[in-house]
Amino acid sequence: MSAPSARPSAFAARAGDAVCNASAALTRLRGARLFHPAGRSFAGEVTIWGTPGPPTGVSLLDEPGRYPATIRLSKGSSTPGSWPDLLGLAVRVHTDGPRPVDLLVSSSGAPPVLRLMPLPRRRFAGTYSTIVPLRAGPRRLWLAALADPESADLGRSLTEAAAATRTDEPRLVLATASAVGPWRPFGQVSIGTQLSARQDAALAFDPIDNLPAGLRAVGALAWLRAHSYRGSRRARGVEIQSGGSLGVTV
Repeated sequence: MSAPSARPSAFAARAGDAVCNASAALTRLRGARLFHPAGRSFAGEVTIWGTPGPPTGVSLLDEPGRYPATIRLSKGSSTPGSWPDLLGLAVRVHTDGPRPVDLLVSSSGAPPVLRLMPLPRRRFAGTYSTIVPLRAGPRRLWLAALADPESADLGRSLTEAAAATRTDEPRLVLATASAVGPWRPFGQVSIGTQLSARQDAALAFDPIDNLPAGLRAVGALAWLRAHSYRGSRRARGVEIQSGGSLGVTV
């Protein structure tokens, strides 16, 4: 009776390995990250105020705290200068846990339907969403980084974003929402000193296995991302993540 249930698992493992191998091959061909190869990384800080209204059940979102962070701003297809692109924001939160917490969001719209879709844009200050639905217990939710109207502007290019951090400490607001509900701000990310190109190249985020405790990614896109990121990390020689004081992979 156990053989039929074992076959789908074996098929899923082979399919996952195929995606991983294909992603590794594409990464080697590109000679850079498979996803968001052009980017700048920064030291920073994440401040959690706590979730307004009903708690999510995820302690990192619900309980006030302050954490050192490593932040990466990126362009999905490396368009030049201020040309539109799918923009990315990766935040590594350095907690006391055995693994760092990685929050990855992509440029999207703020309204309910548009928060589920990646949308190219020019400006680095704007709405970013997880796109992939996350599950906290029985509830589905999305995470976002939203523009802070009182923050220094991040500009329209990676060069302008880096320049902004040399004179100020730009901020984005962290928020959560259901598929149709309003965004509920629970914290902010402050972007500080730029890291070196070597440190940026060594960073390897994991948007699936490094989620906060109590939160998990669901659906086919989450499965695809897990194996694609695994293949890209393998091709770059950054399989083992240590977290580290600067969030670099060694």
